[in-house]
Amino acid sequence: MYKYYCLNPISDVGLEKLTEEYVPAGTMEKADAVLVRSANLHDTEFSKNLKVIARAGAGVNNIPLERCAEEGIVVFNTPGANANGVKELVIAGMFLASRDIIGGINWVQENEEDGNIAKDAEKAKKAFAGCELEGKKLGVIGLGAIGVLVANAATNLGMDVYGYDPYVSVDSAWRLSRSIHHAKTVDELYQGCDYITIHVPAMEQTKGMIDKDAIGLMKKGVVVLNFARDVLVDEEAMVDALLSGHVKHYVSDFPTPVTAGVKGAIVIPHLGASTEESEDNCARMAVKQLRDYLENGNIKNSVNYPNCDMGVKGDNTRILLLHRNVPNMIGQFTKILAKDNMNIADLTNKSKGKYAYTMIDLDSPVSDSVADELSQVKEVLRVRVIR
Repeated sequence: MYKYYCLNPISDVGLEKLTEEYVPAGTMEKADAVLVRSANLHDTEFSKNLKVIARAGAGVNNIPLERCAEEGIVVFNTPGANANGVKELVIAGMFLASRDIIGGINWVQENEEDGNIAKDAEKAKKAFAGCELEGKKLGVIGLGAIGVLVANAATNLGMDVYGYDPYVSVDSAWRLSRSIHHAKTVDELYQGCDYITIHVPAMEQTKGMIDKDAIGLMKKGVVVLNFARDVLVDEEAMVDALLSGHVKHYVSDFPTPVTAGVKGAIVIPHLGASTEESEDNCARMAVKQLRDYLENGNIKNSVNYPNCDMGVKGDNTRILLLHRNVPNMIGQFTKILAKDNMNIADLTNKSKGKYAYTMIDLDSPVSDSVADELSQVKEVLRVRVIR
């Protein structure tokens, strides 16, 4: 029996995928698994019962990843599950920036009592006319799940699309339209595009990447869209560029005191993945990954441990070892098992940065004393046995 706890409301579409082997924990301290969306866990003390945290969404800046890794807690996210919802809002953001739709709607509301509103609108509308997207150049920085969808959709709108991602995955490359131009440097996008949209994770090397120097390379009248993370843009530099007219519009899904109310800034209240479909998709994916880890030990889409899959656990006993990525760990594990005359049926080991994961299937049962001996090996962070 596994106990789970939801720190935020999680779609019933996902929770319905939990079997009768899963019961609500009542409190987080008793949980084997935690499902979370936006709750901040950085100051949370985790119990030794907690084995997995599943984030129903892509961003994990609300979770202390390294501390979780050190405590043997695997953290999952759900990349791509909300991609379509974000893509649609990015496209909407481009429309809002190209045609002053918001200004036009506001004008109508302000003149609602005008008996000649239809006639007066014909005179006023030229102030909100704008331009079309077809034929304009769009630069997409980051060709992951969302970036690929945005690039392909923009191509279908008749835009001339340029993509930049030095780490594009094979899967993303296969899904990318052949008509998209591959930029060799991000400066190519800055210098040549009418619209620039950013879709990269917030890491030390990406924070503030759209800064004064990057904006200075952009053409006058550029539109910059940010539906990834607010910290990717130096907002003080962006506001200066808006006020000077160098940047026509900054479309952001992240309200901050710096950009809210600034002329030229179109700030949306973080609606990117806030659709019923996205929340359902994220919940389904999070529960599926959580179950596969607890029941089979398989890891997919973890952000602090390597992906590792040995399929559905059969009749064999499966030992799972979360440990630091240092030499001779496998040798120490197999030595302990051999001493107790245990035959290894299958074994796999994967690493990711400072951490590694070893899965071992055995033909014989594993005693608590053997599991305890394995847990005493230096650099081992957690041992699980699935019988």
